Amino acid sequence: MNKAILLSTLNARYIHSSFGLRYLLANLGDLQSQAEICEFTIQERPHEIVEALLKYKPTIIGFGVYIWNVRQTEDVVSLLKRVAPQIKIVLGGPEISYETDLQSISRLVDYIVTGEADIVFPQLCKKILNGEAISEKVLKAAIPQCADIALPYRFYSDEDIKNRVIYVEASRGCPFTCEFCLSSLDIPVRQFEIDRFLAAMTELFERGVRHFKFVDRTFNLHLRFSKAILEFFLERYQPGVFIHFEMVPDRLPEQLRELIVKFPAGSLQFEIGIQTFNPEVSARISRRQDYSKIDENLRFLRQETGVHLHVDLIVGLPGETIESFAAGLNHLVALDPHEIQIGILKRLRGTSIVRHDQEWGMVYAESAPYELLQNSTLDYLTMQRMGRFARFWDLIINSGNFPSTKQLIWQGSAGVFEGFMVLSDWLFARTSARHGFSLKRITDLLYAFLTEVKFMEAEVIAPLMIQDYLRTGAQDIPAILKPFLARQHKPSQSIKERQSRIPARQERHSQLV
Repeated sequence: MNKAILLSTLNARYIHSSFGLRYLLANLGDLQSQAEICEFTIQERPHEIVEALLKYKPTIIGFGVYIWNVRQTEDVVSLLKRVAPQIKIVLGGPEISYETDLQSISRLVDYIVTGEADIVFPQLCKKILNGEAISEKVLKAAIPQCADIALPYRFYSDEDIKNRVIYVEASRGCPFTCEFCLSSLDIPVRQFEIDRFLAAMTELFERGVRHFKFVDRTFNLHLRFSKAILEFFLERYQPGVFIHFEMVPDRLPEQLRELIVKFPAGSLQFEIGIQTFNPEVSARISRRQDYSKIDENLRFLRQETGVHLHVDLIVGLPGETIESFAAGLNHLVALDPHEIQIGILKRLRGTSIVRHDQEWGMVYAESAPYELLQNSTLDYLTMQRMGRFARFWDLIINSGNFPSTKQLIWQGSAGVFEGFMVLSDWLFARTSARHGFSLKRITDLLYAFLTEVKFMEAEVIAPLMIQDYLRTGAQDIPAILKPFLARQHKPSQSIKERQSRIPARQERHSQLV
């Protein structure tokens, strides 16, 4: 079937769905019947992607460009322009919206829409299809009001609902000015009309959606909206419902607390960006947060609710030393969130973090994802160590696979950071790798570390490791642990039975309470 307009992007994984493409389709108006969404992944070959696109015989192809797909998208666009130069290529998305003229991909295409393209892209398509003259290559979209934007939710297909993450948003924009974040450029905060939004959520719920991932930067900013959304899901709660929110860490009024405690364990996930516990660093990057309130709110959420807590810290912020980062991580571990995501600072195009480059010697990778290579407080070798630390932390701690064993890693150390760094350095020295670790292999390595480096008795650590291993649902017990297996009992409920209710990774953490 021929389509004049193709809306395309390369997702990081198949499970991801492009929220932006569905917004574009929803706002095409009378051009919708001539348009089709074509999603791919960054793992697919450019030739196969181009072949799939050309089967539609399109006049226009719009690509969503992001930090994770810009290189692969450029390969696809380059090939398209070689074999089908008559097709008009339009780019949009956060990666191409800033420093546009500095990017090689921009020289390959016909048009670029910067900013929120919901309104401008349909106008551009009409002009192209009507053969009208277009004087500008780069079109800067004005910030649209939410009332003027058609909602995209009916364009989630049944396949999307069955197999993919369903993204939703009740607002756009962010009130904060954190210099490392693109959201700081997205001001002001704009709310979708609450009844209109909840009507769309009702339709999704009736179609079978049970996992909702909110992309709002600050879900808990406006109390009235936050309450209405929580009440909506609380009224409709049933086993399997899972809602993800990003929240401001130091804002949790009593009215929200009263609602949050009513949700069953594992049904809510809060992603909380703290980024640093160093007040000087926080002020330097224009990030305002009340640390005493953060501590209070995290303790409340962890101790009195069933919310799954995913908290973010960043390595490499200007002025952050290895010692202050270690202190922050140790402090956060004591607050006991389920996951601590350790990220490396990235220089996202358009953000004002670059104003610190000279003073703090900030050096970034030239290609996406533009991670920090070194600065005046963290040299290159240290940043390499921290990259490995973050990777192994995610593999061992955040995975939830070693809840009983993990305490042994830093037992006897000055702190959690110090103890885990010893393991991280040892793992790399032993394997020369950061990836490719199966559960069985990492279990073998962890056993070797605890016995050979920490000099712990096998009789002490093996029962804990077997308990952790069986909890994951795996059956192929590593040979080194088999002599101790007879003393263990399998969990009373299999992980597969419980996975039907909440996501697997969150499920592994929920078994710890």
